[in-house]
This record gives sequence, structure tokens and C-alpha cells, in this order.
Amino acid sequence: MVGDDVRESVGTTSTHLEHVKEDPKKRWIERMIKSAKKYHKICPYYDKKTANCFIKQLKNVKISKCDRDGKFDGCAVFVGYLEERYEWYVSTGVLLPVDFRDITSIF
Repeated sequence: MVGDDVRESVGTTSTHLEHVKEDPKKRWIERMIKSAKKYHKICPYYDKKTANCFIKQLKNVKISKCDRDGKFDGCAVFVGYLEERYEWYVSTGVLLPVDFRDITSIF
């Protein structure tokens, strides 16, 4: 019985690791969000005075107000920006940044 439990837990862990290895984009985005949290309490693209999102402003979205009050942990706009940056780095063949501060430009 003990051996079966160990095999089940090892099987679950290896399946989880395979899933993580299959999606490097998601893993990179999670790493960038974790790194951004390390350096910023609120979103680095959030304007406190006007409560606007700089990412939305630069994409010419009519309503550029931040719905999340600068919280970027689960923000779809911030994640979308990171996805765009990932695609750009991969398409140009540039090495992926390891730290959030290494992301060079906004667009």
C-alpha cells in the first residue's frame, strides 16, 4: 500500500512537470509576473494620478482606465502585454529576458 501511494505521487509529479515543460510561454509569463512583483507593488504601467493604464493608452484604446486599481497579478492587459513580448522575442530570435527589468521597450 505504501509503495502504491509513492508511485501515484511520483506519477502525478512527473505529469505536472511534463505539463510545465510543454508550455514554456506560460512558464515565462509566470516568471515575469513573479519578478515584477519583486520590484513593483503596483503595476509599472499604471498611472496613480489619472488611474490610467499606459499599455491601454499606447494601444489607442478609448477607455484607458485601469479596472484593477494597479493590481497586475491577474490583469488580462498585463498578461497580454507579456504574451506579445514573448512572441516578439521568439520571432526575432532574441534570448528571453530572465528578469522583468530586462524587458526593454513597451511596444
